[in-house]
Amino acid sequence: MLKSRIIFFIVLILLTVTCIGGCRRAGIWLVKEDEPPHADALVLLMGNFTDRVLQTADLYGSGLADRVIIAEESMGGYKGLTDRGVKIISHTSQAVSSLVALRVPADSITVLPGDARSTLDEAVIVRNYLGTNPEIDTIILISSPYHLRRASMLFEKAFKEAGLSVFTGTSGSGAYTDFNADRWWRSKEDIQHVLTEVIKIGSFMTVEGRRLKRE
Repeated sequence: MLKSRIIFFIVLILLTVTCIGGCRRAGIWLVKEDEPPHADALVLLMGNFTDRVLQTADLYGSGLADRVIIAEESMGGYKGLTDRGVKIISHTSQAVSSLVALRVPADSITVLPGDARSTLDEAVIVRNYLGTNPEIDTIILISSPYHLRRASMLFEKAFKEAGLSVFTGTSGSGAYTDFNADRWWRSKEDIQHVLTEVIKIGSFMTVEGRRLKRE
């Protein structure tokens, strides 16, 4: 039994090394930067929101767009605390207050309710909002660099399924992260980011994407 486990882990390590060696450009592929000269709105994606808030504030300050859209992030297990009277500041509220502190006017920020648990949820929430606001036909997704490719795929699929003609640009917060797209295999954190995104893209293409047709 022990011998079988050792063989399994050796094979797993060899497969991982082979995959990394053969997919060195995966990090570069994930970083899809596509900023139009102007957009109707910046869509700040939650998650690791600190670096994304900084990038959003920079783009807003440059005049690239005059409004910011955020889909409210799920509080998850925190609800048990709030139900007992514990005051919790949500990540969404922190993102908004941080943007305001960085000179983004509060009245330029739109928070969309929806209890988003994933990027797919955010795509559906934003899609539903844009469906009733046709004047917004160009957006820029702001996220961590390694997340841009998948986010773009999800949003474009969501818009297509709804028959919406929305240009979806992307802008990464690379200036505020340590992610190295060219040498991602040299960092444990970068390896985790790349492999996680590749797996999630595979899930989207085979399973998750179907959900957009049912929403």
